[in-house]
Amino acid sequence: MSRIGKKPIPIPAGVQVTVDGDIVRVKGPKGELHQSFLPGISVSITDGIITVERSNDHRSMRALHGLTRALIANMITGVSHGFRRVLEIVGVGYKAELNGKRLNLVVGYSHPILITPPDGVNFVVENPTRFAVEGISKQLVGEVAARVRRYRPPEPYKGKGIRYEGEHVRRKAGKTAA
Repeated sequence: MSRIGKKPIPIPAGVQVTVDGDIVRVKGPKGELHQSFLPGISVSITDGIITVERSNDHRSMRALHGLTRALIANMITGVSHGFRRVLEIVGVGYKAELNGKRLNLVVGYSHPILITPPDGVNFVVENPTRFAVEGISKQLVGEVAARVRRYRPPEPYKGKGIRYEGEHVRRKAGKTAA
């Protein structure tokens, strides 16, 4: 039995969950999300608790059992609290600022980089070297944060670049001349 898949998911106050066949819709104060699942997985709601069950014990069904439970739990967390990924910019002259909804990055190129967020994602600039990606979908927030980081990943010699908050960058020793 999947240890993650068999855990029940409590539905917090203010969140509505409906199951229509193989589609689960979650509606909360921050927005609405929906996800479809394979026919071998069944989702049921009883007394404010969601349980996920599988039809058989095949290896693929066991994997989908835990995945389905995790996706539903992430949807409930997203519509009730939201997700946030904080990025830091390290480097002389590197900075981030907001132009309307678009993020303007100056990270050592000859031109600034303008990033338009997809629907459901917002950028929040706390200071010029620290900003956050916020939204209700954990997958979308992580994907946008990874795309932003890809413009200037941290390099191992001076540590300059865009990194996640708390990320440790392994540093290399530079050249040693005699």
